[in-house]
Amino acid sequence: MTALDDRPAAPPARAPRRSLLLRLPEARWAGLALAAFAVGGLLVLVGAPVRAWGPVLAVCYAAGGWEPALEGLRALRERRLDVDLLMVVAALGAAAIGQVVDGALLIVIFATSGALEAWATARTEASVGGLLDLAPARATRLVDGLEEEVRAEELTVGDVVLVRPGDAVPADGVVLDGAAEVDQSSITGEPLPVPRSVGAEVYAGTVAAGGALTVRVARPAGESVVARIAELVEEAARTKARTQLFIEKVEQRYSIGVVVATLAIFTVPLVLGATLDDALLRAMTFMIVASPCALVLATMPPLLAAVANAGRRGLLVRSAQVMERLGAVDAVVLDKTGTVTVGAPRVVGHPDDEVLALAAAVEARSEHPLGRAVVAAARERGLVVAEVADFSAEPGVGVRGTVGGRRVGVGRAATPPREGNPHATPRREGNPRATRALGSSPRDTDPDSATTLVDVTDLGTGRVLGTLAIADGLRPDAADAVADLAARTVVPPVLATGDRADAARGMADRLGIADVRADLLPEDKVHVVEGLRADGHTVAVVGDGVNDAPALAGADVGMAMGGAELTMRAADVVVLGDDLRRLPWLLDLGRRARRTVIANLVVAGTIIVGLVTWDLVGHLPLALGVAGHEGSTILVALNGLRLLRGPRRPS
Repeated sequence: MTALDDRPAAPPARAPRRSLLLRLPEARWAGLALAAFAVGGLLVLVGAPVRAWGPVLAVCYAAGGWEPALEGLRALRERRLDVDLLMVVAALGAAAIGQVVDGALLIVIFATSGALEAWATARTEASVGGLLDLAPARATRLVDGLEEEVRAEELTVGDVVLVRPGDAVPADGVVLDGAAEVDQSSITGEPLPVPRSVGAEVYAGTVAAGGALTVRVARPAGESVVARIAELVEEAARTKARTQLFIEKVEQRYSIGVVVATLAIFTVPLVLGATLDDALLRAMTFMIVASPCALVLATMPPLLAAVANAGRRGLLVRSAQVMERLGAVDAVVLDKTGTVTVGAPRVVGHPDDEVLALAAAVEARSEHPLGRAVVAAARERGLVVAEVADFSAEPGVGVRGTVGGRRVGVGRAATPPREGNPHATPRREGNPRATRALGSSPRDTDPDSATTLVDVTDLGTGRVLGTLAIADGLRPDAADAVADLAARTVVPPVLATGDRADAARGMADRLGIADVRADLLPEDKVHVVEGLRADGHTVAVVGDGVNDAPALAGADVGMAMGGAELTMRAADVVVLGDDLRRLPWLLDLGRRARRTVIANLVVAGTIIVGLVTWDLVGHLPLALGVAGHEGSTILVALNGLRLLRGPRRPS
């Protein structure tokens, strides 16, 4: 146990769970129905007259039945048959033949089941929505060197705030000064504090320790990571999985079939000579046990609980459908730069100052990690990064712009952007790789460390001015994550990258990946995904850059490692932080959710078939039918809630 586990705040955290149930109107009405049933049932047992227990049980019927009856009548106006209405009708039918206590029991259990369903949904939402409370209400803003206390919601992009040791970061931003260990467990799920210093990103709600930070606000409060988590969970709660959509499609026809069968079970025995009470009792019992309440609840509670669980660990799953598809993923395609590498490439060797300055001027407007590496190298060398005009970018190819009247393109070696035809190979004078590469001799570049070669081209003449060598290191957990993914998929992981083949192969060998697709444009990555899907596989793509957006959108599940806004919009899962080991964990969670849904469907279906068969071929007591039907409904709802915990996250 760490010090964080022993914080005194832990015990009070249990109190909201108890109060949450009491705050739900469904729970309050169910409690009133239960209390009335207990009093009325006791009066019946002691032999009290009807005038004593009748009004009390009437309160039970009203408290537990008014809301489902109202919802059922609303559904009828929309020409839909609601299961809730069937339950109320069955309870009233039982009362009509003198089974008042049994009808009241049905109302109580049905109301309790509804309250537990509402609690399960509310707890799922609260488990992640509560992250919004992590961001502090107040912030220390620095203005002209002076401190002022303001509300955190008043902070705007560009404001500078001071975060003292032990304080929570008030807004997403970038560290301008200072260094500290930041506890990000509430956002990214990382179990240990991570070091944050100048240039690092920090999230609202995370806690600094061991030092003070000066942070420039990068996002307004409504767009912070914690706000996006809550928004995505709410969005997921509004979606329905394919299994749920199928169940709801069948439910209407099934419910109509239940009504028709109930009428037949009531009328046929009457024609054959049965008494009215016996025929009506059997029919009401059938209506109860045949209703698909448990089947309706079998799917969404486990999927939404899994979405909430993932969100608490920095894995934002957009919908229940995505969580359902995660359970079926059997092929994974990985981007290289910024995904399996640290995403902080650097220029290696000794490029010519003029070549580096021209490249930095164009790349200064780019969001790509390679572009940032070029700009950083120029500034480290003290070069002036000039203004660029007419800037444009083509994902997967490169960027272009006008620097000092000179049209310059920067792009992957052998495919730098050119006017009119960005895919054309430029004209070269002699052997530019030997005479111009890095502005010096080839030995200045370490071929083992240079993972990407970038040409700087004069687009007016088509002449390559020089080639920059850029290196990027593997994430420390990448090899283990790849091995874990390989153990969970039918197809071994695929490395798909726009980098040159020899660099990609060297990186893949270190990762243990045999299937390498290199020199790919964005559309080529889409073709890789389409090929795997054509072979019958459910494909997940993991990427971080704009050039990965088409493949993310075309995959069954697209996973964005933070990255650009376009990438995040195209992705089904957004991965906060840099821990690749959470991806196998997420696949495990998806599989567990899928197994839970299947188990719920099997349990619910088996109980319904068993109770219906008992009622048709024997004599099923109404009370036992009620207990079996509502008990199965409660069982599948609670079984789904287990996914708010586990599977255990890799350490």
